Amino acid sequence: MSSIVQGFTKSLAMTILSEIGDKTFFAAAILAMRHPRRLVLSGCLSSLIVMTILSALVGWAAPNLISRTWTHHITTLLFLVFGLWSLKDALFEQGEAEELAEVEAKLDKDWKANNGAAKNSNKVDDATKKEQRSFLSQFFSPIFLQAFSITFFGEWGDKSQLATIGLAADENPFGVVLGGILGQALCTSAAVIGGKSLASQISEKIVALSGGILFIVFGIQSFLSPVES
Repeated sequence: MSSIVQGFTKSLAMTILSEIGDKTFFAAAILAMRHPRRLVLSGCLSSLIVMTILSALVGWAAPNLISRTWTHHITTLLFLVFGLWSLKDALFEQGEAEELAEVEAKLDKDWKANNGAAKNSNKVDDATKKEQRSFLSQFFSPIFLQAFSITFFGEWGDKSQLATIGLAADENPFGVVLGGILGQALCTSAAVIGGKSLASQISEKIVALSGGILFIVFGIQSFLSPVES
């Protein structure tokens, strides 16, 4: 039970500090201003839950493919590297205003392209449109699919995903999944409900600095803890 609690606590703290002020956080906030919030929230959150579970499964399988000693050392190194990476972002990278503007500009471009395509498709009669409609779009709203895909591909290969893999390799995967999902739900809900006004008030530098310190603490703790056989 204690291992589940430890995995849950670490995953929750890491997820919150990694996701607040992240590009997908800004994307959720901007999408929620243009589309129904429930669709944006369900799309973004579904994507993040799938990503968390997949990452935890990879981390859980890792000790079965290579020795637990190696996975422990790799996880320790990952935490330390991500900690230094986050500290570098906090000190040298662009500010939150620039990143928010960058995400908004990209979504504007996609939105205009989609609107242009929609106007052209209006010329097609209803029967033809039903035949051309994809299998997934019959069950999911296009807004849901947009929120899901933007979030999924935005998170793929991100340091928060790699950190989740490392954490699940070293801690209880069930606790890591629970903590990750709760953290994602809190961050995504805040982005969708608060919108752009909340996103623009968040200091990404402070969040990155706090996340960097947390990663380094996890790395030191992992380095000092014995390898479980």
